[in-house]
Amino acid sequence: MSAIPNCPECNSEYAYESGPLFTCPDCGHEWSAEEAAAAAEAAILRDAHGNELNSGDSVQLTKDLKVKGTSTTLKIGTKVKNIRISPGADHDIDCKVDGIGPMKLKSQFVKKI
Repeated sequence: MSAIPNCPECNSEYAYESGPLFTCPDCGHEWSAEEAAAAAEAAILRDAHGNELNSGDSVQLTKDLKVKGTSTTLKIGTKVKNIRISPGADHDIDCKVDGIGPMKLKSQFVKKI
């Protein structure tokens, strides 16, 4: 028996198979197995070179980034340790940069080291 994914709309665990589709009894949403597989693949966060990122990884900037609200620029090659993944947000990495403090980064501007 295959594992039935939670509903992508309301995250209900009571979804069931209804022919070729999955159905959620709580919100009535229906989706296909292909949509479920695409959503699972999209949930994996990747860096600029396609490597998978996880919380606790160390990354390096691949581009100079201006820090909003200041005249500071983070230079290419700046290393950031112990990142935290925050999915669903515009900036999907939370981190602390030495000398700057806490900030959010986009995964497309970092590479895993």
